[in-house]
Amino acid sequence: MKASDIKKGNVVEYNNGVYQVRDIERSSPQGRGGNVRFRFIMYSVPGGNKLDASFDADDSLSEVELLRRQASYSYMDGDAFVFLDDEDYTPYTLDADVVGDDAGYITEGLGGIYVQVIDEQPVGLQLPQHVALEVIETPPELKGGTATKRPKPAKLSTGLEIMVPEYIANGERILVNTTTGEFGGRAD
Repeated sequence: MKASDIKKGNVVEYNNGVYQVRDIERSSPQGRGGNVRFRFIMYSVPGGNKLDASFDADDSLSEVELLRRQASYSYMDGDAFVFLDDEDYTPYTLDADVVGDDAGYITEGLGGIYVQVIDEQPVGLQLPQHVALEVIETPPELKGGTATKRPKPAKLSTGLEIMVPEYIANGERILVNTTTGEFGGRAD
Protein backbone atom coordinates (compact mmCIF):
# COMPACT_ATOMS: atom_id res chain seq x y z
CA MET A 1 0.00 0.00 0.00
CA LYS A 2 1.10 3.57 -0.54
CA ALA A 3 2.74 5.49 2.27
CA SER A 4 -0.04 8.08 2.03
CA ASP A 5 -2.67 5.40 2.84
CA ILE A 6 -1.01 4.09 5.96
CA LYS A 7 -2.66 4.90 9.27
CA LYS A 8 -1.42 4.86 12.84
CA GLY A 9 -1.45 1.30 14.14
CA ASN A 10 -0.82 -0.30 10.74
CA VAL A 11 1.93 -2.90 10.69
CA VAL A 12 4.27 -2.86 7.70
CA GLU A 13 7.35 -4.64 6.39
CA TYR A 14 10.41 -2.44 6.07
CA ASN A 15 14.12 -3.30 5.72
CA ASN A 16 13.38 -7.00 6.20
CA GLY A 17 11.71 -6.25 9.51
CA VAL A 18 8.17 -5.82 10.73
CA TYR A 19 7.19 -2.48 12.22
CA GLN A 20 4.11 -0.94 13.73
CA VAL A 21 3.47 2.68 12.79
CA ARG A 22 2.90 4.69 15.99
CA ASP A 23 3.00 8.22 14.67
CA ILE A 24 2.85 9.92 11.31
CA GLU A 25 4.03 13.41 10.51
CA ARG A 26 3.20 14.85 7.16
CA SER A 27 5.44 17.51 5.68
CA SER A 28 4.18 19.70 2.89
CA PRO A 29 6.40 20.36 -0.10
CA GLN A 30 8.58 23.43 -0.13
CA GLY A 31 8.46 25.23 -3.46
CA ARG A 32 7.06 23.97 -6.72
CA GLY A 33 7.02 20.37 -7.73
CA GLY A 34 7.97 19.18 -4.26
CA ASN A 35 6.47 15.98 -2.98
CA VAL A 36 4.57 15.50 0.23
CA ARG A 37 6.73 13.46 2.60
CA PHE A 38 5.61 11.27 5.43
CA ARG A 39 7.73 10.65 8.48
CA PHE A 40 6.79 7.47 10.29
CA ILE A 41 7.75 6.77 13.87
CA MET A 42 7.75 2.98 13.91
CA TYR A 43 8.54 0.28 16.42
CA SER A 44 9.87 -3.13 15.52
CA VAL A 45 7.63 -6.10 16.18
CA PRO A 46 8.47 -7.85 18.35
CA GLY A 47 11.16 -5.99 20.25
CA GLY A 48 9.86 -2.46 20.26
CA ASN A 49 12.96 -0.78 18.82
CA LYS A 50 12.15 2.70 17.59
CA LEU A 51 12.76 3.61 14.00
CA ASP A 52 12.28 6.91 12.27
CA ALA A 53 11.78 6.72 8.51
CA SER A 54 10.59 9.12 5.82
CA PHE A 55 8.68 8.19 2.71
CA ASP A 56 7.22 9.87 -0.35
CA ALA A 57 3.45 9.65 -0.64
CA ASP A 58 3.75 7.12 -3.48
CA ASP A 59 6.33 4.90 -1.82
CA SER A 60 4.96 1.42 -1.48
CA LEU A 61 5.01 -0.54 1.76
CA SER A 62 3.53 -3.95 2.26
CA GLU A 63 1.13 -4.30 5.12
CA VAL A 64 1.54 -7.29 7.40
CA GLU A 65 -1.44 -9.43 8.24
CA LEU A 66 -2.18 -9.26 11.87
CA LEU A 67 -4.83 -10.85 13.97
CA ARG A 68 -7.17 -8.65 15.92
CA ARG A 69 -8.44 -10.37 19.03
CA GLN A 70 -11.17 -8.84 21.12
CA ALA A 71 -10.05 -8.58 24.71
CA SER A 72 -10.70 -6.86 28.02
CA TYR A 73 -8.23 -5.17 30.33
CA SER A 74 -7.51 -7.39 33.30
CA TYR A 75 -4.69 -6.12 35.51
CA MET A 76 -1.23 -4.57 35.73
CA ASP A 77 1.79 -6.83 35.99
CA GLY A 78 4.53 -4.48 37.12
CA ASP A 79 4.70 -1.92 34.31
CA ALA A 80 2.88 -4.14 31.86
CA PHE A 81 -0.81 -4.23 31.03
CA VAL A 82 -2.47 -7.64 30.83
CA PHE A 83 -5.53 -8.12 28.61
CA LEU A 84 -7.60 -11.30 28.46
CA ASP A 85 -8.97 -12.66 25.20
CA ASP A 86 -12.78 -12.49 25.33
CA GLU A 87 -13.12 -15.95 23.78
CA ASP A 88 -10.43 -18.20 25.17
CA TYR A 89 -9.01 -16.02 27.99
CA THR A 90 -5.50 -16.03 26.53
CA PRO A 91 -3.57 -13.34 28.44
CA TYR A 92 -1.89 -10.73 26.26
CA THR A 93 0.80 -8.72 27.99
CA LEU A 94 1.77 -5.32 26.58
CA ASP A 95 4.51 -3.18 28.06
CA ALA A 96 3.72 0.35 29.18
CA ASP A 97 5.83 1.81 26.37
CA VAL A 98 3.75 -0.10 23.81
CA VAL A 99 0.50 1.10 25.38
CA GLY A 100 1.90 4.64 25.53
CA ASP A 101 -0.63 7.45 25.90
CA ASP A 102 -3.49 4.97 25.60
CA ALA A 103 -2.87 4.12 29.26
CA GLY A 104 -4.92 7.19 30.17
CA TYR A 105 -8.03 5.54 28.72
CA ILE A 106 -7.70 2.12 30.29
CA THR A 107 -9.82 1.36 33.33
CA GLU A 108 -10.53 -1.78 35.29
CA GLY A 109 -12.47 -4.31 33.27
CA LEU A 110 -12.51 -2.15 30.12
CA GLY A 111 -13.83 -4.23 27.23
CA GLY A 112 -14.15 -3.71 23.50
CA ILE A 113 -10.39 -3.57 23.09
CA TYR A 114 -8.70 -5.22 20.14
CA VAL A 115 -5.24 -6.61 20.78
CA GLN A 116 -3.17 -6.83 17.60
CA VAL A 117 -1.28 -10.10 17.37
CA ILE A 118 1.48 -11.19 14.97
CA ASP A 119 2.89 -14.71 15.22
CA GLU A 120 1.13 -15.09 18.56
CA GLN A 121 2.94 -12.03 19.90
CA PRO A 122 0.73 -9.16 21.06
CA VAL A 123 2.11 -6.03 19.40
CA GLY A 124 -0.43 -3.29 19.95
CA LEU A 125 -3.99 -2.42 20.81
CA GLN A 126 -6.94 -0.59 19.49
CA LEU A 127 -9.20 0.97 22.05
CA PRO A 128 -12.94 1.47 21.70
CA GLN A 129 -13.85 4.82 20.12
CA HIS A 130 -15.08 6.21 23.46
CA VAL A 131 -14.40 5.21 27.04
CA ALA A 132 -16.21 6.32 30.20
CA LEU A 133 -13.98 7.92 32.82
CA GLU A 134 -14.72 9.61 36.11
CA VAL A 135 -13.91 13.26 36.70
CA ILE A 136 -11.95 13.50 39.96
CA GLU A 137 -10.85 17.12 39.92
CA THR A 138 -12.27 20.08 38.07
CA PRO A 139 -12.93 23.70 39.08
CA PRO A 140 -16.56 24.46 39.99
CA GLU A 141 -18.82 26.10 37.43
CA LEU A 142 -18.50 29.88 37.58
CA LYS A 143 -21.71 31.42 38.81
CA GLY A 144 -22.59 34.72 37.29
CA GLY A 145 -25.13 35.18 34.55
CA THR A 146 -22.71 34.92 31.62
CA ALA A 147 -23.66 31.91 29.56
CA THR A 148 -20.15 31.33 28.29
CA LYS A 149 -19.31 27.93 26.98
CA ARG A 150 -15.76 28.09 28.22
CA PRO A 151 -14.12 24.72 28.59
CA LYS A 152 -12.23 24.03 31.78
CA PRO A 153 -9.58 21.45 32.67
CA ALA A 154 -10.63 18.21 34.34
CA LYS A 155 -8.46 15.50 35.82
CA LEU A 156 -9.84 12.01 35.26
CA SER A 157 -9.57 8.85 37.35
CA THR A 158 -6.74 7.48 35.19
CA GLY A 159 -4.64 10.64 35.54
CA LEU A 160 -5.62 11.87 32.08
CA GLU A 161 -6.39 15.59 31.83
CA ILE A 162 -8.80 16.92 29.23
CA MET A 163 -10.94 20.02 28.66
CA VAL A 164 -14.62 19.67 29.55
CA PRO A 165 -17.66 21.98 29.40
CA GLU A 166 -18.27 24.16 32.43
CA TYR A 167 -21.33 22.24 33.65
CA ILE A 168 -19.34 19.03 34.34
CA ALA A 169 -18.73 18.46 38.06
CA ASN A 170 -16.48 16.23 40.17
CA GLY A 171 -17.62 12.64 40.38
CA GLU A 172 -19.38 12.64 37.01
CA ARG A 173 -18.64 9.96 34.44
CA ILE A 174 -17.91 11.30 31.00
CA LEU A 175 -17.14 9.83 27.61
CA VAL A 176 -13.73 10.56 26.14
CA ASN A 177 -12.81 10.02 22.49
CA THR A 178 -9.75 7.75 22.51
CA THR A 179 -8.51 9.03 19.14
CA THR A 180 -8.63 12.75 19.84
CA GLY A 181 -8.68 12.86 23.64
CA GLU A 182 -11.74 15.10 23.51
CA PHE A 183 -14.85 15.22 25.68
CA GLY A 184 -17.65 13.18 24.14
CA GLY A 185 -20.60 13.85 26.44
CA ARG A 186 -21.83 12.47 29.75
CA ALA A 187 -21.64 8.73 30.23
CA ASP A 188 -24.73 6.83 31.34
